[in-house]
Amino acid sequence: MDIESVGTPGSWIGFSIFILMLLTLDLGVFHRRAHVVNVQEALVWSLVWIGAALLFNVGIYHRFGVERALEFLTGYFIEKALSVDNIFIFVVIFSHFAVPAALHHRVLFWGILGALVMRGFFIVLGAALLQRFHWIMYVFGGFLVLAGIKLLTQKDAEIDLNRNLFLRLFRRVIPVVQDYHGARFFVVEDGRRQATPLLPVLVVVEATDLVFAVDSIPAIFAVTTDPFIVYTSNIFAVLGLRALYFLLAGTISQFQYLKIGLALVLAFVGTKMLIVDVYKISVTASLAVVTALIGGSVAVSMLRPQQLTKI
Repeated sequence: MDIESVGTPGSWIGFSIFILMLLTLDLGVFHRRAHVVNVQEALVWSLVWIGAALLFNVGIYHRFGVERALEFLTGYFIEKALSVDNIFIFVVIFSHFAVPAALHHRVLFWGILGALVMRGFFIVLGAALLQRFHWIMYVFGGFLVLAGIKLLTQKDAEIDLNRNLFLRLFRRVIPVVQDYHGARFFVVEDGRRQATPLLPVLVVVEATDLVFAVDSIPAIFAVTTDPFIVYTSNIFAVLGLRALYFLLAGTISQFQYLKIGLALVLAFVGTKMLIVDVYKISVTASLAVVTALIGGSVAVSMLRPQQLTKI
């Protein structure tokens, strides 16, 4: 399978530098001191990240045309929608470890920084597999359909973080002190360097993103196989995840039907990949379907609040 990309070496380097500059400004200037992020601040940052993504998409449109711009927008929207599930898990993680509210942003910042690296690796790997083995498209498609069915049919269950494989391995290898020490991940106690409880929290956040990336990255490959478009749309969506968390953390359980919308999105993009050699669904149609499914599930959740259940 031949894979064409609009990304040149200069484009990749320039985009990476741009993202690193944004992250440096974020942590080094605007969030240098740990503090509780309120809804107003979260809303402003959500608009900033969405605005940055849309401006980048305008650049894609002017340089590479409407088709690539639509691919970016669709991929961005799919990743943004699927990342809502992450928010619920983040709420559970912070509650389980009793993380002070002022430290939530710091954990999510480093967690998302790790996510950028992991997703970059997965995207490069996925593109390489698709280029060499066309049948991988069917594997991705079948996996997404099954993931959608599982999400649609599984019953809500309490999440037991103590059974997390990464957390159990971490606790066996690295000693952890009992109390938090501000935003520090390590301290020296009794003459030896030990982790604070903030580090295992970060480990679980990273592990959670790793699991969710297995669904979201193949879903974007259903829209476009261009690694540059897949990566940039994915990264912009992930960068806005922290602000989205602070904006929706207190109300996420109210969107009871969103899980259905997400499940149908996974099933749709999976089916799109499975029938790619028989019928090609246009990017415009894909964007319309995904928007309708997510928008419809959110609208129904808001119109029927009396049936609220936890996602």
